[in-house]
Amino acid sequence: MQKKKKEYPKVKSNLHPRNRHRERYDFAQLVSSLPELAPFVTRNVYGDDSVDFADPLAVKMLNKALLKHYYNLDYWDIPDGYLCPPIPGRADYIHHMADLMCRRNYGEFPMGDQIRCVDIGVGANCVYPVIGNREYGWSFVGSDIDTVAIASANKIIEMNPFLKDKVEIRLQTNPKDIYFRIMQKDEPVDLSICNPPFHASPEAAMEGTLRKLNNLTTAKTDSPDRNFGGQSHELWCEGGEERFIREMIRQSRQFSGSCFWFSTLVSKQTHLKSAYEGLKKADAVDVQTLPMGQGSKISRVVAWTFLDKEQQRTWINTRWKGSKQG
Repeated sequence: MQKKKKEYPKVKSNLHPRNRHRERYDFAQLVSSLPELAPFVTRNVYGDDSVDFADPLAVKMLNKALLKHYYNLDYWDIPDGYLCPPIPGRADYIHHMADLMCRRNYGEFPMGDQIRCVDIGVGANCVYPVIGNREYGWSFVGSDIDTVAIASANKIIEMNPFLKDKVEIRLQTNPKDIYFRIMQKDEPVDLSICNPPFHASPEAAMEGTLRKLNNLTTAKTDSPDRNFGGQSHELWCEGGEERFIREMIRQSRQFSGSCFWFSTLVSKQTHLKSAYEGLKKADAVDVQTLPMGQGSKISRVVAWTFLDKEQQRTWINTRWKGSKQG
């Protein structure tokens, strides 16, 4: 039986103003861009077009349609069992960092492929580089410790010619290292981004996946779909998000002069205190916390730089001022 139709706001106001996904999904448009999505679109209990967000294949096809429709991506796929990220949230991170760079760049967005970004943990999906390049023309180095993820990201680049020579994928051979072997001290990086593993153990990761699944469907389960939620290294690490971010901050100090903005997503507000303590210990010159929201989920990005005002001015005038779309 169809339930009384819900009234939804026309615009998702908690998303960034430039986010292409602020309006509700127009499934007719998405299917027009990607006909493969059509079999997964059904009427929900409120009589609206939707997909089953508890079905990993449906979610993957929706992502493929979004990337095709909004970012002109001809090919996108991920191997079974790898993280299928929410596109609106990934876009928000990119736009918020563009705003931060704009505020330092005399009110202009640094544009073009001379703006170099590093994506720590690019994953099999390669979504951050796709969005960053399409929206601002930025070039990217993406790192990962997983050879399957590396191969998948490289195939996305190979199959979409606009990404060639704009996105480079590097294998991190030591899982304990974050920036070493990925960033070079003589290779200027304007922005480093990261979506760190959230959980502190495989058990916690499984519990999180189960909660996510059970929130998406009325049919409760105690066994997560192997295709839903991501590989172990994408979901958990020893000490979880809090320890990963502290280690990231510690290691970033070694590249203090070769990167303008380091940044990371911080999913849990209680982890902020630890991050701020780490940044103080590392002698970060400037720390910015950028709030983000998607649906009922609230998160934030913490960004930091070791460059003093004079060093920032020199960097901006040398690399950003007068930059344009490449």
